[in-house]
Amino acid sequence: MQDQTMKEFAGRKILFIVENLPLPFDRRVWQEAIALKDKGAIVSIICPKGKGYDKNFEFIDNIAIYRHPLPFEADGPLGYLLEYTTALFYEFILSLKVLFTRGFEVIHACNPPDLIFLIAKPYKLFGKKFLFDHHDINPELYIAKFNKKNFFYKLMLFFEKKTFKNALICIATNNSYKQIAINRGKKNPADVFIVRSGPCLDRLQIIDPVNELKKGKKYLVGYVGVIGKQEGLMYLIDSCEYIVKQRKRNDIHFICIGDGTELNNVINYAKEKKIEEFFTFTGRVSDQKLLEALNTADVCVNPDEFNEMNDKSTMNKIMEYMALAKPIVQFDLKEGRFSAQQSSLYAKHNDPIDMAEKILNLLDNPEKRKKMGIYGYNRVRNELQWKFEKENLYNAYRKIFNLNKKISTQNN
Repeated sequence: MQDQTMKEFAGRKILFIVENLPLPFDRRVWQEAIALKDKGAIVSIICPKGKGYDKNFEFIDNIAIYRHPLPFEADGPLGYLLEYTTALFYEFILSLKVLFTRGFEVIHACNPPDLIFLIAKPYKLFGKKFLFDHHDINPELYIAKFNKKNFFYKLMLFFEKKTFKNALICIATNNSYKQIAINRGKKNPADVFIVRSGPCLDRLQIIDPVNELKKGKKYLVGYVGVIGKQEGLMYLIDSCEYIVKQRKRNDIHFICIGDGTELNNVINYAKEKKIEEFFTFTGRVSDQKLLEALNTADVCVNPDEFNEMNDKSTMNKIMEYMALAKPIVQFDLKEGRFSAQQSSLYAKHNDPIDMAEKILNLLDNPEKRKKMGIYGYNRVRNELQWKFEKENLYNAYRKIFNLNKKISTQNN
């Protein structure tokens, strides 16, 4: 009986298309691909090349990965348009290659951007199905990056509308995204499945701290994630400046793990504030190095600024911190509060001084840190880890394959 359940999707062919991150680096997409493969599906992935992922083709864990080049990382509306046009060209060429070799029944499109429906649309004429995996709300992301509602913002809304219209089934990362699919995308609630980016506890292991990472300081504050404009690392620099210069504390080191278009600007900002000695910027690192840093951290932070995009988005880093039993400080964002609940303190919107005070509050209260860390760890283990969330992914595919007439619409 177990073998039959595990092979529920045996022989079904699925093509993931991802534009913004290489695989298997994109942890959410890789977890989804592995979960579907474990159910017997034949999974192929089209994605861009990236640092450490420069092979045109790889076969990893029985999943075929086709990678294409991206000439540059865009910055600005016209740059994004050129990047996306280039990506679409390669995605279509590679989709033809997959079609005539491994084949596919479903295109599983992972945004950004909301343009992959253009690849799927001609295939729908031949009975292929289109599933939209909604990772980012692009109209709000545009506002976060450029602070304007101009022609390009309206274009984002148009592409989003077209994506929802062409999708047979939608996957949302949280309830806020589900409501956008229903209200803005006009989707039937029964066709929208919430699949949170729950951490895989096999990967996120609690290990011994590496005290050398504290650089001789008593405490370490950790951050992991993309370093872009909307991620708010400038607020963290300001928080550190307040801690060092106003609160006269020099016993804290900060480690920031990740890469992105703003990394050099953030480093230069720390130098401008004359506090660069209190920071380590690692860039992109291996899972082992990430685990060493986060397990060494006494407090983990999420300085994502308050805006429409971040308020409605679930950040992977929050649940990763929780999985490692780390207390958190973040700005008070709707979905961030839903994920972390009592494992986090919540600073006033975009207020680096309040964030600094809450960091100090935790560092000076070890029992409070321990209690919050245990709460977050138990919440992930008992409610949010991937082994629970992937069941919602399976429900979405049962519906798209018409395998189960009694799928309940979940609202978690």
